[in-house]
Amino acid sequence: MSDVARTSIPDSSDVVGVVLAAGAGTRYGMPKILAHEGAWLDSAVTALRDGGCDRVVVAMGAAKVVPPAGAEVLLVEEWEAGIGATVSAVLRWARRQRHAAGLVLQVVDTPDVGAGAVARVVDAAGARRDALVRAVFDGRPGHPVYLGADHFGPALDVIGGDVGAQVYLRGRAVSLVECGDLASGEDIDVRE
Repeated sequence: MSDVARTSIPDSSDVVGVVLAAGAGTRYGMPKILAHEGAWLDSAVTALRDGGCDRVVVAMGAAKVVPPAGAEVLLVEEWEAGIGATVSAVLRWARRQRHAAGLVLQVVDTPDVGAGAVARVVDAAGARRDALVRAVFDGRPGHPVYLGADHFGPALDVIGGDVGAQVYLRGRAVSLVECGDLASGEDIDVRE
């Protein structure tokens, strides 16, 4: 048995894609959810949907927008505290979803990561509740990341403020899926 406690969510095969887009994008000069007139957001939602996610949710806070067609909104009130606060809000929300087998976390600022990378991560996870799967780009860890539902509660114990999922994943058995042939996976932090 794994070191992860079972959650009370019934077994299900729904994989929920989440675009992490709540931040102010201080180094970028604007919230990245607005970057390129919303094209980055559209791209992230499309990648999750076309990559095999059953539902897509956009976590937003610093800027609030109408989500792309077919995506839901999760407003993150404490977005100013950092990426960990956004991930925590997503995990708290996910624990209330009765049909979530796992989450695919994707950041809005990796616009070259498309449906192919998401599909590889989703396929490797197999909608397993105990799975942890992460895309790597030429060996460098990146997004998307799959967290099975069994990890929602334990991850909440360590994620918050500026502490994201990286700390939770460290030291755990994470399946790495190479996607460097599909994208650079580079986060864009400053405008070109």
